[in-house]
Amino acid sequence: MATFLYKLGRLTFRRRRFVALIWVALLAVAGIGAATAPAATSSSFSIPGTEAQRAFDLLEERNPGTSADGATARVVFKAPEGEKVTDPANKSEITGIVKELRSGSKQIASVADPFEAQAVSQNGSTAYISVSYQVSSMELTDASRDSLEDAGKDAQKSGMKVEIGGDALQVMPHTGTAEIIGVVIAAIVLVITFGSLVAAGLPLVTALVGVGIGVSTITALASVLDLGSTTSILAMMIGLAVGIDYALFIVSRYRAELAEGREREEAAGRAVGTAGSAVVFAGLTVVIALVGLAVVNIPMLTKMGFAAAGTVAIAVLIALTLVPAALGFAGKRVMGRKARKAAEAEKSPEAKPNMGTRWARFVLRKPVWVMLVGVLGLGIIAVPAASLEMGLPDDGAQPKSTTQRQAYDMLSDGFGPGFNGPLLVVVDTKNSSDGKAAADRVSEEIEAIGVGAVIPPAFNKAGDTATITVIPKDRPSSHATEEVVHSIRDAGADVKSDTGAEVLVTGATAMNIDFSQKMNDALLPYLALVVGLAFLLLMLVFRSILVPLKAALGFLLSVVAALGAVVAVFQWGWLGSLFGVEQTGPIMSMMPIFMVGVVFGLAMDYEVFLVTRMREAYVHGESPGQAIVTGFKHGARVVTAAAVIMMAVFSGFIGSSEQMIKMIGFSLAIAVFFDAFVVRMAIVPAVLALLGKKAWWLPRWLDRALPNVDVEGEKLQKQLTVEPGAEGGESGERELVRV
Repeated sequence: MATFLYKLGRLTFRRRRFVALIWVALLAVAGIGAATAPAATSSSFSIPGTEAQRAFDLLEERNPGTSADGATARVVFKAPEGEKVTDPANKSEITGIVKELRSGSKQIASVADPFEAQAVSQNGSTAYISVSYQVSSMELTDASRDSLEDAGKDAQKSGMKVEIGGDALQVMPHTGTAEIIGVVIAAIVLVITFGSLVAAGLPLVTALVGVGIGVSTITALASVLDLGSTTSILAMMIGLAVGIDYALFIVSRYRAELAEGREREEAAGRAVGTAGSAVVFAGLTVVIALVGLAVVNIPMLTKMGFAAAGTVAIAVLIALTLVPAALGFAGKRVMGRKARKAAEAEKSPEAKPNMGTRWARFVLRKPVWVMLVGVLGLGIIAVPAASLEMGLPDDGAQPKSTTQRQAYDMLSDGFGPGFNGPLLVVVDTKNSSDGKAAADRVSEEIEAIGVGAVIPPAFNKAGDTATITVIPKDRPSSHATEEVVHSIRDAGADVKSDTGAEVLVTGATAMNIDFSQKMNDALLPYLALVVGLAFLLLMLVFRSILVPLKAALGFLLSVVAALGAVVAVFQWGWLGSLFGVEQTGPIMSMMPIFMVGVVFGLAMDYEVFLVTRMREAYVHGESPGQAIVTGFKHGARVVTAAAVIMMAVFSGFIGSSEQMIKMIGFSLAIAVFFDAFVVRMAIVPAVLALLGKKAWWLPRWLDRALPNVDVEGEKLQKQLTVEPGAEGGESGERELVRV
């Protein structure tokens, strides 16, 4: 592989104008396709195989038009001090709002008058209008949301407090500001790392080209492949991260080759042949992690994973072709004055060792202590992960300044916390001899469990399906509400055995509970899949058993430690005010798998780039200890820069007002910190130092069975080596390319 990539690097360097033209043309075609393609329709959220989804499907079949899985909203009114919502003026105002809502959008399925639906609190201070839509919250148009938000503005003029809750106002948070902050910080880190504006700008430009092609292609194909509008979010985040990383490693190796005195074309070939091989395998590990999201069996996640994997593949191709071409355009400016002086200083015998070299030598002197401090430190931080509770945050987790949070609090005060998350119990009486009696029994069983309220069964026109609305006593995301859902389902099993009627619990709250359970069940299989496949891939790369095993175990340690930090901050509230956490609660159920997928890819990037340089030095004759020093001498600075850039990109999301986005940003940033600086920079060299030559041991039978992909460029090095004192070394290398 290294030989092929060496030739590719030299070819793209020589044909740089043609290569650049191809990528610009691809970007233009993708952009035109995205601009002319039909707008992406937000795919409805479904969770195949869950009880809540089966109930939704049953209602859609038996009672079409009810839109059981449609968006909902509650317009909550609170009368001024000393007044009631039932006072004539206030009642007239609310009734007018009901009429306005009914005619405000074609997507509305129903609007319930609070005075007819008994949606007025006992003391008369609070009332709410229930609004149901025909489509999910992700499919609501801006016009429908605007109509909903405008509905209560007139009522506020009369003195009543009006707030709106429910999932109808949920929109995908705009993350443009966070991305811009991340790119700016990335640019600063790159300038510091390279000491050259040209070298710093090159990874940014090529990464943005890759992200532009990837995201534009997703947008262009959204209508054809039924990709939701949220599909491109993960692709953009990961594409930007790995695009900068991969270009960073190629440029860094190119500069190192120039510092060795090689011609520019030769340096480009060697950079792509060595660092490019690591890019290919690092990219494969990221693709494995993203495609592996399919094991969760949630269509939206699967599509997001495949789309992001495609963007990563584009980032790899750009690193192997466009980056060396761009280096050809950059000329000697890629080095910068300070970098050239530093390179000359390093060649001198009295050259001062860089920070990476000094750190590696320190670890070699104290490997046991470094390993113990790293492992015990992460182990202590990981302790809170044992108390991990997963769920989906409700409106109670919104900032107190938002209308959703204020509506949530007003409903809790006026009716009780459970009114924010009613359960919908569906009774399928088709196989029951007395459907009405079966539905009544279900109501009695639910009342016996102990809930806030039970609204009597309502049958469809055919009389074979009944719906019962249940108001829990506690808030939607509480453990008590989850227990109520399980208790109703347990009671439903007895009802089915006695009467033949099937009982299904659904609604947004039950859907969230089922989703969390599905994600929890999928976590271990997903981990086994991505870690197992990556272990095999890394065994192929490093020709070792212990190095991939150490890489996998180190990743698991950093992930568990990151989960512990997330639990401590967002579930327990430690340092919560520092990160803007206004209310603690369960950890978002999607977050652990999402974090594993993203961080695993980046962690394996750092592992491959750092340890490949060690393996390369070892293969070329250095001792195991000296190989570690060499790997850190050339790779530590670049890996550190890459990790700082990723932490900056992810930390930008911590400033979001959305609790979920804040949690994702914090978890990814802290996980990258633990993995890059504790695992890869401390534990990895300590373990390799203790193992010595055993680290690179591979059974002979396995060595013969595994194909030699030559990631370190050992074969390439032999082909490029000329006899000492021979003339025409450079021409001999050119002859190799022509062969």
